[in-house]
Amino acid sequence: MKNLRLLLFVFLFFAFAKANVYATTTSTTQCAMCRAVLESEEDNSTAKGINNGIKYLMIIPYILVGGVFYFVYKSKTKSNQGEL
Repeated sequence: MKNLRLLLFVFLFFAFAKANVYATTTSTTQCAMCRAVLESEEDNSTAKGINNGIKYLMIIPYILVGGVFYFVYKSKTKSNQGEL
């Protein structure tokens, strides 16, 4: 159980770190048309909102894959404990 928590922590840490690094190092996370429309505005609050939405959409697959790995690991350890 301790190894599972460590593995889950490391996975989530790198998933969030990768998403945050990618989002902060590149400012062009939008398609060309969206970017052109949003840059024409004087107030960049809409563009920031779109970028934040894209970041959240990037994080969701990492969380889902982590959940699948968690349940697979849990079922494997349960079946191994039954064999002992």
